[in-house]
Amino acid sequence: MDHPPASTQATAPAGVLRPVTAIILAGSRPGVDPLAQAAGVKTKALVPIAGRPMVDHVARTLLAHPRIGTIILMAQEPEALADHPQTQWLWDEPNIHFHASGAGISQSLRDWMDAQGDGQANNGQLNNSLPALVTTADNVLLTGDMLDVFLARAMGADIAAAMVERNILMRAYPQSRRTWLKFRGGAWSGANLFWLGGEGARPALDKWREIEQNRKKGWKIISAFGLKLLLGAALGLLTVEQAMAGAGRRLGVARARIISMPMAEACIDADKPDDIRLIEEIMARSPYADGASPTEMGERPSAATTGPVGPS
Repeated sequence: MDHPPASTQATAPAGVLRPVTAIILAGSRPGVDPLAQAAGVKTKALVPIAGRPMVDHVARTLLAHPRIGTIILMAQEPEALADHPQTQWLWDEPNIHFHASGAGISQSLRDWMDAQGDGQANNGQLNNSLPALVTTADNVLLTGDMLDVFLARAMGADIAAAMVERNILMRAYPQSRRTWLKFRGGAWSGANLFWLGGEGARPALDKWREIEQNRKKGWKIISAFGLKLLLGAALGLLTVEQAMAGAGRRLGVARARIISMPMAEACIDADKPDDIRLIEEIMARSPYADGASPTEMGERPSAATTGPVGPS
């Protein structure tokens, strides 16, 4: 099966919950990407994992989820995806739209929001394009279960970010190397799932754009977040939830939320060759090792490490 036909996309029951837009960040950082170079492809999103480009895995999972409506694929060179035989189907899929991204993530998201209309809010939404879930093309282990957890916990927030606590990952995959942020009560790693709840997210994108532009000026970052918040986080005086709430206030957001993910796989993305090897090992142990994705088989896999879903 080259790609899931449009008619197979699951839809939510009428009148239950409105569809959520999903945005896949499939752009490239400045310079040569070592994974893309080693694989001989134009962009990282096309690097093969288990025989298929990264972005192909992510797009299929999102297409099959009943809460996901339109999918926006952001890339500096969308035509690179059209030229690849395993991703040409993305152009033909009516529920997927391409958006040429700019130099920074926050600016690209802001440009996309502006492109939806005249920028005027309608009951907290922008031309029905928000809320939106944001993920990345290298989030290859994304599953329907992860989306269920994230969407349930993100609802009502202006912005949200998914994270995994270190003990959850280490119990399942002690060989995995992640970047950890230490807070009171634990260390956390990002899970490449983010939430734009509505017009309330706009101030955060504007502020983050300033931070991206001044990332080499330390005093600008201190000014943006405040010395008290940065010291509290650095010294482990704040929990991750307290730090997120404080950052949200500094970014001009009333409702900022951390989504604690119970699946270890949620924070394993494909940044390094070791990551790809681990991801392929995880896929090989799954019931879908014959090449068919869980979504194509009409099933939702439970991650091996999924535990009880507690409060976010």
